[in-house]
Amino acid sequence: MQNNKIKNISSELLSDNWYTLRKFSYEYQRPDGEWEQHEREAYDRGNGATILLYNTAQKTVILTKQFRLPTFINGNASGMLIETCAGLLDNDHPEEAIKRETEEETGYQISEVTPVFQAYMSPGSVTEILYFFTAEYSKAMQVSEGGGAKGETENIEVLELPFEKAYALFEKGAIKDGKTIMLLQHLKLKGIL
Repeated sequence: MQNNKIKNISSELLSDNWYTLRKFSYEYQRPDGEWEQHEREAYDRGNGATILLYNTAQKTVILTKQFRLPTFINGNASGMLIETCAGLLDNDHPEEAIKRETEEETGYQISEVTPVFQAYMSPGSVTEILYFFTAEYSKAMQVSEGGGAKGETENIEVLELPFEKAYALFEKGAIKDGKTIMLLQHLKLKGIL
């Protein structure tokens, strides 16, 4: 879909150290018809996928816990964050990427995933769209201890929690990760657990 209220877009590379940060300049047509100049920065880290594993018989979910520097420098005293398994697509189809990430991070090898929705998580500054999935797991699917891919220094702790405990952690503010809250809410609203 073309937006005819945007014109004369130019970009300047500010950083490509970890991912890509660009400064964009463009003209935007206001509702009154006048054109105004805008400048914005956009961080491009690629698109990602996330998944919440659940077990209906045990009424449990699999989450991860790891150090997240941005939360540490913004008020999270320990820097540790409880999250759903997630990762970048790395040029893979979202379903294949999340199956890979699930095995690397949690140690569970899943063959079927259910797409839930897609969302821009921070559209004011980050280009990433995140693909959300759920999947049922069982102990028979566990092929390793998880913890993250070798060489990626993720140091991930795998948590198997009763769903009600995980939901209570979010309600008490102990789970502050947006994607995790969204998927826990999804399971609750759908009555899956």
